[in-house]
Amino acid sequence: MTGKPINQSLAADLHKPVQLILKDGTVFGGQSFGYRQSLSGEVVFNTAMSGYPESLTDPSYEGQILVLTYPLIGNYGVPPMHKEGGLLRHFESEKIHIKALVISEYSFESSHWNSWKTLSRWLIENKIPAISGIDTRSLTTHLREHGVMPGKLIFDNADTAFVETDKINMVEKVSTKKVITYGKGSYKVVLVDCGVKSNIIRRLIHRDITVIRVPWDYDYHGMDYDGLFISNGPGDPRMLTPAIKHLSKALEGDKPVFGICLGNQLMALAAGGNTYKLPYGHRSHNQPVLMNKTNRCFITSQNHGYASDMGSLGKEWEEFFVNLNDNTNEGIKHRRKPFFSTQFHPEAASGPTDTDFLFDEFAGMLKKSKK
Repeated sequence: MTGKPINQSLAADLHKPVQLILKDGTVFGGQSFGYRQSLSGEVVFNTAMSGYPESLTDPSYEGQILVLTYPLIGNYGVPPMHKEGGLLRHFESEKIHIKALVISEYSFESSHWNSWKTLSRWLIENKIPAISGIDTRSLTTHLREHGVMPGKLIFDNADTAFVETDKINMVEKVSTKKVITYGKGSYKVVLVDCGVKSNIIRRLIHRDITVIRVPWDYDYHGMDYDGLFISNGPGDPRMLTPAIKHLSKALEGDKPVFGICLGNQLMALAAGGNTYKLPYGHRSHNQPVLMNKTNRCFITSQNHGYASDMGSLGKEWEEFFVNLNDNTNEGIKHRRKPFFSTQFHPEAASGPTDTDFLFDEFAGMLKKSKK
């Protein structure tokens, strides 16, 4: 089923012309299939072939205008908002985080056994603008050549200013405001929420772990816990001074620490290293990474715009994974202590689950540490 139809006033707005204007002056024209509102954000692209419900609700996309390169979007609709264990079952957070959606062709008819409503209706209900009819291949090529940049969607000639998202603490916008506990496992893990994806929590609970979710700047050092997890999230990691300070103190101890995506960058900064912004980031389901000191290659799901500078870290740290497309860092590991992180997303959702075993490794560290 696709749910109730869009009311007539909203339906009348569909197909109306809209412009995407990049900060360098490049203009793309298309038609609306979402909420009509002029806005600005950082324009980024994702080359995944599926998984738009998960991507749109990924907090790492906060403040960004998302371009999906797969040519047809919306054909399988949007799943129901059912909850399990306090989390929406089919989504990665409680809300849509992208500023707007840009695609080539929108399927106004959706068909799937688990479809609850159309993508268009979902976007309109959540006041998210969307534009179709864009040459996303040309747009993606432009962003690859010139780098991601601010852009704006203009409806009805209602202009708006470009927003420089790099100067905004996006993590503060997406992090929890209170301490929340999930599961009743044998091991207690403090999860520093910088914009955590729900499937990370699910994968931890599946390993007999009680997850204690805390705000990004929370001082957790007085808490009773067995391990520490640093989540994914949006924006420049160098802006998160409190989180870096608390993590640096945790690295002085011996309790297991696991970080994903932004968590990898924060781990590097807390260890005394540096991070830098990538020209156009890694956002896809098909990023190959090589595990250091092996010939094992894994296909991974990724969503990040910054990377850790492995050369800036001391000798006590070693590279865990490396990206085979551009040789950027995909994870770090301490040589003696139970600390490691990945730049990719082993929890997937959406994407390949090749590296889900890393959650088992973390659980093994917790078990060994608690003996």
